[in-house]
Amino acid sequence: MRDAIPVLVLGTGQMGCGIARLVLEKPGLALAGAWDRRAELHGLDLGRVIGIERDLGITVGADLAFVIAECRPRVAIQATCSRLDEAAPQILTLLQHGVHVISIAEEMACPHHSSPKLAREMDVLARSRGVAVAGTGINPGFVLDRLIITLTGVCADIRSITARRVNDLSPYGPSVMAAQGVGLSPEAFREGVADGSVVGHVGFPESIHLIADAVGWEVERIEERREPIIARVRRETPRITVEPGQAAGCLHTAVAYRDGEAVINLIHPQQVLPSAEGIETGDSIEIRGTPDVRLSGSPEIPGGTGTMALAVNTIPVILTAPPGLHTLTDLPAPAAMLGGARGLHTEGHP
Repeated sequence: MRDAIPVLVLGTGQMGCGIARLVLEKPGLALAGAWDRRAELHGLDLGRVIGIERDLGITVGADLAFVIAECRPRVAIQATCSRLDEAAPQILTLLQHGVHVISIAEEMACPHHSSPKLAREMDVLARSRGVAVAGTGINPGFVLDRLIITLTGVCADIRSITARRVNDLSPYGPSVMAAQGVGLSPEAFREGVADGSVVGHVGFPESIHLIADAVGWEVERIEERREPIIARVRRETPRITVEPGQAAGCLHTAVAYRDGEAVINLIHPQQVLPSAEGIETGDSIEIRGTPDVRLSGSPEIPGGTGTMALAVNTIPVILTAPPGLHTLTDLPAPAAMLGGARGLHTEGHP
């Protein structure tokens, strides 16, 4: 029997822990190591950190290069941050050591547009080491880009694309709540937008550029707006209580223009307990073209568990990809790893 593929997980927050637990369940994969930036976790057994209540004999490492040398991973899943500038040092270290990389950092979905110099650095380094690197996730990575791109395949022409994702923030932790302005007064919310502490959704430009590049549109500008979703009733979760008049979340929109016309409109209201005011979560896509295409589903595809699954299911895809930096449109769509997956032991790749 061939050896299982050793997987290194970077980050032991909500996403990293879920990814680690999923790796443990998958035939053909072996959870080989973990790294985290938080000093209070260094040296702790990973089993306890990810909540499985048993020791794994794997400790959370402090020095990434040392962890790589010790566990010798073939692939790493990076789940530490959203921004490319924060993710880049970790990704470059992994690539330098010849490790394939899957990142759930939102800006890694399409780094060529936001940071072309850094994207080229990653691409050159990955090629020189014979490994591949790509970003993935539910959004960006699937609902508001890859799924849309796939649906355009049945169209002879397209005039505009509108997509909406309504989701519930209740399962998320304090950092996500803060980024969405949950619990703020309307005035404090708008101040947070102005000073950058309320960011809403990270990844709209990446999704728009992925769509535009796929269909051959030249986008001239992108306009984003962030507005508070004001609660009219008390919304209480184990993590936070939102009183009437406070922000329950953020209505974040992005519109892309081509030749002066709005051609891509992405709408993403994120809030705590939308059901408290009779709002159903869900995902919907409308493409106006020949023919028109409409697709919708409720409730929304879960962002957390969906991203965890995409990250792990992308392992066979990244291991068989040509060396270099890829976007999701460069690679085949991942499939669920239910009983192992073809390509895990393909020869010729480090």
